[in-house]
Amino acid sequence: MDNYKQKVEIELEFWKRDILKKPSALSKVTDGIQKKINTYIPDKVHNTITAAIKGMTKAVLFGSTYTTSSTPPMGMSLIHREALVREKIDSYCKTGAAEGGITGAGGFLMSMADFPILVGIKMKMLFEIAALYGFDVKDFRERLYILYIFQLAFSSKEGAAKVFLHMQDWDQKLIVLPESSDNFDWKTFQQEYRDYIDIAKLAQLLPVVGAAVGAVANYQLIKKLGKTATQAYRMRLIKKE
Repeated sequence: MDNYKQKVEIELEFWKRDILKKPSALSKVTDGIQKKINTYIPDKVHNTITAAIKGMTKAVLFGSTYTTSSTPPMGMSLIHREALVREKIDSYCKTGAAEGGITGAGGFLMSMADFPILVGIKMKMLFEIAALYGFDVKDFRERLYILYIFQLAFSSKEGAAKVFLHMQDWDQKLIVLPESSDNFDWKTFQQEYRDYIDIAKLAQLLPVVGAAVGAVANYQLIKKLGKTATQAYRMRLIKKE
């Protein structure tokens, strides 16, 4: 068990350093290209993603759409929790890939419908992961942390570093955090996610290749989110021990 904890701590430290590392020249060029490509994407696509994000954030903070009862027994070891987390991530990756393949094969309209569906799949997974790590997702402040994980996974290099600083020492911040969403930067949250995901999903709107692209893009996006969530909750658990 000590060996596993040591492995987790090393992986966590490398992850933190990567998040806080200054953007490389290549990263800056990529961000510039990404923003340029976004100017060519139809407004209908942008609007669909923005609407999906608004609906998701409202559901996460104030609804019961994503609540879960999969909290493991108290005292479960980290290695057992993470075995369950990996199974959960794998399951959601396969679900997202299947959904992306179906909608990608259906052409433009079905691919448009994929955006809000994919957001829902991602958020449900995050709630499941939070519960498996032993956190109470009924607490508004824990839901806010879930949104930060989402934003961290799909932000630019500079944006991710800023989000990470919000998430550091979260359990100390729980004491003073207001139980409202007034301090959350919704505009940046929506923009960062839209800019990130548009490129990965744009090819899904293309005929013929849409199904394959949709399946692969969904799988990789969900996998990335799962890995980010794993490190984000490790960061809190390691500090508690």
